[in-house]
Amino acid sequence: MNFALRSFTNDRTLAITVAGEWLTDLGKRTASPSYYLALSGGRIAKRLFEAITAQVKNQHINLDSVHFFWGDERCVPPNDPESNFAAANHSLLKLLNVAASQVHRVQGELLPEKAATQAEAEMRQIVPSNPMRQPVLDLILLGMGEDGHVASLFPGESEAVMSDSSVYRPVVAIKPPPHRVTLSYSAIAAAHQVWVLASGEGKTEALRESLFPEGRTPLARVLRLRKNTTIFTDIVL
Repeated sequence: MNFALRSFTNDRTLAITVAGEWLTDLGKRTASPSYYLALSGGRIAKRLFEAITAQVKNQHINLDSVHFFWGDERCVPPNDPESNFAAANHSLLKLLNVAASQVHRVQGELLPEKAATQAEAEMRQIVPSNPMRQPVLDLILLGMGEDGHVASLFPGESEAVMSDSSVYRPVVAIKPPPHRVTLSYSAIAAAHQVWVLASGEGKTEALRESLFPEGRTPLARVLRLRKNTTIFTDIVL
């Protein structure tokens, strides 16, 4: 397991720091005309979107090179309060006037299998792939749940399911709303960078478990599959 753990006193400082570091990373990318980012959902993601929006406006940063994807989506309409797209659109995309051509949402209003197929096809059209035919995103942002789940990859899946090489796949979650579409472990493993924002009460044991080499949480599996992952957390271990 190769990861960096960075601790913060509260979620506000965490979000502001991550926003600043992402914008710095974006500014350093000159070799490629495009930057491919997958957003997460959840409370800490909303904090992050607000921080990014404030810093972009204050520093007059251009986001025209950024293509926005999602790590997972609930199978609900795009204006539903449960939609990860809706949260990002409200707190980030709309406020910064991001062009529709740069936004590649998972169409949660479709049947899960169709939504996953269409999301995968769209990503493959835009994002360069590695020799294993996995699109290589520049950065995937992930939250972490109380059970150690990331994106909509939950505990209890079989090894065969977890080894699925699809980019996106439908899942039935153990928490509502049940029907979702998620990036696979293979897609997450292929990204240049993965930043995990682990924030909030009730997650201490899940994070501790995830950091052990033999950990059994979805986050632990992600850490084993990758060479470089950064965990930003306000959880006291």
